[in-house]
Amino acid sequence: MSAELFWAFLAASILISITPGAGAINTMSNGLRYGLKRTLPAILGLQVGLGIQILVVGAGLGALLASSELAFMVIKWVGVAYLIYLGISKWREKAMDIEASSGDAPREAALTRFWKSVLVNVTNPKATIFMIALLPQFLDPALSRVTQLTVMGATMIGIDILVMCGFAGLATLVARWLRSPRQQRLLNRLFGGLFVFVAGLLATWRA
Repeated sequence: MSAELFWAFLAASILISITPGAGAINTMSNGLRYGLKRTLPAILGLQVGLGIQILVVGAGLGALLASSELAFMVIKWVGVAYLIYLGISKWREKAMDIEASSGDAPREAALTRFWKSVLVNVTNPKATIFMIALLPQFLDPALSRVTQLTVMGATMIGIDILVMCGFAGLATLVARWLRSPRQQRLLNRLFGGLFVFVAGLLATWRA
């Protein structure tokens, strides 16, 4: 694509990434509990999920989801149910002893965090429909579709990694002020409520 078109797409990608959503909530939740370094598997999982979304759109399956009410509804309600599950789990999560050593603090396996994050993005049909509307605006019919989608996909993933690392880093700084179990429980319930809120938005959203 031309330089002008690329910069426009880059700006759109940044706006998409910094807009709060399930991925940002998931990242900040992990950042608060595990810190930036241990949140990286979750951030990587989000990017795998985003990459799958891009492949789905690029392969034309996204158009099928947009035109097939049944396929859209199935994925939509799987996403709603999964976000509610994450919200309830976060709401019930026990406070972590900040003063404990990292070896003693209860931690979820990195691989578990990775796959949970993959599912957060994969089960979001709104993102698929959004990309169906967005990506074609930046495609040049005279150029290779595969090459252009590869460039756009790499750009979106690269930007999202930087933004999610920023969210995780900010959450890590905030965690230093959360010493009491009561504060942590309130924050866990805040993020749990946000997950459920996003699920409610997804449930009421129409393509």
